[in-house]
Amino acid sequence: MRTITPPQIACFFSLLAIILVLSIVTTALLLGSAPLGDFRGVTLVIGAVIFGYLWAFVIYRLFLRFFPLAEGDIRPGSREEFAAQVNILFYLMLFNTLIRTHFLPVPIMRLVYLALGARLGQNTYSAGAILDPPLTEVGANCIIGHDAAFFSHAIEGQRFALSRIRIGNNVTIGATAVIMSGVTIGDGAIVSAGAVVRKDTQIGPNQIWGGVPAKRLQ
Repeated sequence: MRTITPPQIACFFSLLAIILVLSIVTTALLLGSAPLGDFRGVTLVIGAVIFGYLWAFVIYRLFLRFFPLAEGDIRPGSREEFAAQVNILFYLMLFNTLIRTHFLPVPIMRLVYLALGARLGQNTYSAGAILDPPLTEVGANCIIGHDAAFFSHAIEGQRFALSRIRIGNNVTIGATAVIMSGVTIGDGAIVSAGAVVRKDTQIGPNQIWGGVPAKRLQ
C-alpha cells in the first residue's frame, strides 16, 4: 500500500474543516433558537452530526468534480493518485462509519450510496457494502445481499488501480459475496452467497456463478 502524503492529508483536513464549520453554522441557524426543552444539548449534537454528513456529501462530490477518479493503473505522484488517496481518506475518516454499519435501514443506505456517486437503478437496494460508489453502476431491480462487498479498487503491494464495476438489471448478489474491480455482470445473472468474483470477470446474462473463486455453475 502506498503512503498517504502530507499534501493529501492537508487537503482532506482542509475540506473536513470546511465541513465542520458549515455543519455548526447550519445547526445554529436552523436549531439554535428552536424550543428544544430538556434535550436541547442532545438535539443540537445530533443535528450537527446529520448536517455534517450532508455537507460532507456535498464537499466530497465537489472534490470529485475537480479531481475525478481515473480508471486504470494509478501512477505514483500523479494527479490521479492525489484524487484517489484523498478519496480514501474521505472513506477512512467519514464514510466507512455509514457504509460498514448495520444501523441505517437499507432504504436510507440507498440514498447514501446515491449521494456518494453510485449509479443505482430503480428498485435496487444494497444490504452489503459498496466501497467505491463513484465507480459502481447497478441496474434496476437488483438486490445486493447482506454483507456482500464491492471493490472497484485493487491494491497489490505498491500497485494501485481503479476499475469500474458494471451490473445489469434484475441481478441477484448473494450474502457475503465479493465483487472485485472491473467485473461486469449481465442482466438476470445470479452470484451465489459467499462467492468471490475475481477482477475483470465478465458474467453473461442469466448465468449463475458461485464458489471461491467464482465459476459458472449454470
